[in-house]
Amino acid sequence: MSLASHNVSLVGDGTFMSSDAALHITNELVIPLSELHFQFSRSGGPGGQHVNRSATQVELTFDVAGSPSLNEAQRTRILATLRSYIDTRGTLHLTSQTTRSQHRNRAEVTARFQGLLQRALHTPKPRRPTRPPRQAKEQRLAEKRYRSVIKKGRTRKRPEEE
Repeated sequence: MSLASHNVSLVGDGTFMSSDAALHITNELVIPLSELHFQFSRSGGPGGQHVNRSATQVELTFDVAGSPSLNEAQRTRILATLRSYIDTRGTLHLTSQTTRSQHRNRAEVTARFQGLLQRALHTPKPRRPTRPPRQAKEQRLAEKRYRSVIKKGRTRKRPEEE
């Protein structure tokens, strides 16, 4: 029984995932794995002959500009936030070559992609400006007066001032 005949692939944690599965980014956004494109190439670093013969480096590409899964607001937010990862055609590029295993590198780059999109689409809660309480102001000023008295006590008095 081969994995190719059943349309499944090995995920980093040792489980199998079907190729028609989807990647859940937020509650509103689900990206089918068919929109992610993976390219494999030879990786550098230690590994001896193994590294010269196997393509373990994984490059994930995702077409942000042309993805049907994204609405316009999500698309503009991702293009603005992740512009250092995106080329001029609107394609996001991520690579991984941390392990000697192609499957683990693929799982790692997919998890990084998911985390990047989650952070890019997160809208922070707006800050409501508040005033400091009166007691805090008074306490701060009292502390300043106390410090001033301490510092004045450090100076030496001249004989003509006494």
